[in-house]
Amino acid sequence: MPAYIDQIGQKVWIDEEPKRIISLVPSQTELLYDLGLEDRVVGITKFCVHPKRWFYTKERVGGTKNVNIEKVWNLNPDLIIANKEENNKADIDQLKGAFPVWTSEVKDLESNLNLIHCLGEILNLPVQSNALNDSIKMRFNALNTDSRKSLRVAYVIWNSPLMVAGGDTFINSMIEICGWENVFSNKMRYPTVTMEELQSLHLDVLLLSSEPFPFKAEHVETFQKSLPKSKIQLVNGEMFSWYGSRMLLAPQYLSQLIDTLN
Repeated sequence: MPAYIDQIGQKVWIDEEPKRIISLVPSQTELLYDLGLEDRVVGITKFCVHPKRWFYTKERVGGTKNVNIEKVWNLNPDLIIANKEENNKADIDQLKGAFPVWTSEVKDLESNLNLIHCLGEILNLPVQSNALNDSIKMRFNALNTDSRKSLRVAYVIWNSPLMVAGGDTFINSMIEICGWENVFSNKMRYPTVTMEELQSLHLDVLLLSSEPFPFKAEHVETFQKSLPKSKIQLVNGEMFSWYGSRMLLAPQYLSQLIDTLN
């Protein structure tokens, strides 16, 4: 029985090629779809909205933070794919007692490429995973940032309380790829901040994400009143926080955003 090391350094024993897979992370569900695992994925979360067809046809096993353990048991998976940040540790620890659970920890583009490579090995899809990684690397290498400005930005993920992306996040790595400075890069995870703190940081741009809080045009107006000298920009949160195969689409989106903010 071979052992695979996951991204948090734990051994996962898998005795044969997985045929009944449960994904507990939306971006990893999309990755499994793009790797062609239509018939091998048996369960997803209620937040796994891509691909849309799977959202309506695959068994949903609760949310990322509140997995329905009974439903997982009934599906009898031979592999569960989880994430250190997005899933509840107590749920994952409980599931590890009965099923192989491979846990990812993706904080930058390099660890995303590693995720795809590792799953390619586990799922016996090395050709597909290598081709996907080659395409992602090629598109990021072609990302035109020659004319970008070095902007001071904050990336807001939640409203009331205000929460922003700190330095040890995948979002921060995307900000850095754009050549911008995350003013909260010295903070861990997703700190809570105040409007007064934002006002004191002399931001060039405040990025309002479409998820997990769905910021809209009316929020732009509200923030603009408090930050009249800053540009308030709505952004597609999936392009900043969804790793996996979504990173095929991110370079074009980021390039257009860079042009918009120049």
